[in-house]
Amino acid sequence: MWARDKISKGEMDQIVDPSLRGKISLDSLKVFVSVVERCLDDKPKKRPAIAHVVINLEFALELQEKAKSSAKTEIVEVLLPQVNAIPLLPNEITNVANATPLPPSDKTQQEKTKSLSPNEITSVADALPYRSRNMLLVIGKQLTRVSLKVQSGTSTLREQINSKMINAGKKDGRKTTVHKLLRLRPWEALRNKAKPSKKKDVVTFSKSAPILRRTGNMTLSGITISTKMMVGNSQLISNTKLRSFHFSELKTATRNFSNDTIMGEGGFGTVYKGWLKEESIGKQESESVVAVKKLNCESMQGFEEWQSEVNFLGRFSHPNLVKLLGYCWEDKELLLVFEFMQKGSLENHLFGRGPVRQPLTWDIRLKILIGAARGLAFLHASDLKVIHRDFKGENILLDGSYHAKISDFGIAKMGPTAGNSHVTTRVMGTYGYAAPEYVATGHLYVKSDVYGFGVVLVEMLTGLRVLDTKRPAGQHNLVDWVKPYLPEMDRLKKVMDSCLEGRYPNRCALQAAQLALNCLEYEPRNRPSMQEIVETLERIDSAVENGRQPRVCFS
Repeated sequence: MWARDKISKGEMDQIVDPSLRGKISLDSLKVFVSVVERCLDDKPKKRPAIAHVVINLEFALELQEKAKSSAKTEIVEVLLPQVNAIPLLPNEITNVANATPLPPSDKTQQEKTKSLSPNEITSVADALPYRSRNMLLVIGKQLTRVSLKVQSGTSTLREQINSKMINAGKKDGRKTTVHKLLRLRPWEALRNKAKPSKKKDVVTFSKSAPILRRTGNMTLSGITISTKMMVGNSQLISNTKLRSFHFSELKTATRNFSNDTIMGEGGFGTVYKGWLKEESIGKQESESVVAVKKLNCESMQGFEEWQSEVNFLGRFSHPNLVKLLGYCWEDKELLLVFEFMQKGSLENHLFGRGPVRQPLTWDIRLKILIGAARGLAFLHASDLKVIHRDFKGENILLDGSYHAKISDFGIAKMGPTAGNSHVTTRVMGTYGYAAPEYVATGHLYVKSDVYGFGVVLVEMLTGLRVLDTKRPAGQHNLVDWVKPYLPEMDRLKKVMDSCLEGRYPNRCALQAAQLALNCLEYEPRNRPSMQEIVETLERIDSAVENGRQPRVCFS
């Protein structure tokens, strides 16, 4: 309580070990304290996953290491002599163009500033944390303008900057010369970089990342989104049509985001049930039910998840992927509008409590598994080889007929390019469902999703959560505990979901268990593809209908 009180009062220095005072970068300390605050949140659902804690601590370490490079810091001070002289507020960031930098008092520094080449400027930006390279570079009295594009007509420099912040990275996509002023919060810089134009209906957003850079143009009133995704030197441009909602519309639809309309909460946002009024051809109003996801506007991860959902779900259409109807981006507000799924998530049906919960029959479980498998198979077979990265029961939604649709593409990733077996990225996802090779090495394979599917399959067979510390010792991790029971029917019966009351075909259950074992193979190459899984489940389903034993075979 003492530490939380000091943090809330802004007295962070009071909680730091005296032996560390003066040795910690202020930026690094702020990130560290932010992690502490979120971990100590009174509401468990608001606390971050351990994977997110790791990522933020790595970021804090990165900031600390950058601060140690005094030589590069001196260059930044020469290039940005006015940074500490301008008390910028969040709504004043876009006025940087009008601020005239004070010239360096030292003539040597002046000459050094003028003589810097573009490559040297780039190296200065490279010295900054990659999340912070997203504002304008002030050199003397000149404002460096790189690749500033105007849709049409003429406008002043200030108007151009207010309408869009430019990405001027190197062609290889690894670094960028554009960075934010160090005193700004990451979200504020990103929001101003990607702020909609008041003059045009076009907004450009871009960000730098180690693996992937995305830039795009959105027509906020004209429904069309044009998204450019860059990986190395390759580009992919996708056009999709999504509706642009006004914040006031969604505020009304969710009854001012009332607690009564909350359907679910997560670390980076809340999902509300909403009722949208629409006019039909006969001029009569009708209401359609939707799900409105309101992302945490103070979180960098919230923006990234919003952007990822638009990039992927705005591009794909498949019966087993949840449909994204539109988006809202006004000031700090980031929202997504999805089709409403009447039966909620698979997780609620498997593990929910209370009289509302209805146990799933064997036939319905098989139907859900086939639908979810088809959705993943579609993603893996696409040109992008999309890897979901967080496949679990919570992200499998069910409509009124128990048709399964995969949701939550906030951390989805494009798969490996030709000639590569995997992509290397920071570990994200949910512990228990994440594949062991990904957790251990950061190497993400298309078949990393297959492991997650195997975990969900085991949960469907047993009706138990993958992780539960309330179970007896040795049974906390479902996969480790249940694996020995899966190959033989006599043992499998001991762990089958009691809610099924024995109403399942023994041979089909055994075949499903054997499929789960194949999905949970330690080596990714030994796991079946999602298409093979679809075909196997369909054979099992067909065998149930025809009353004969299915076969399991993989190429």
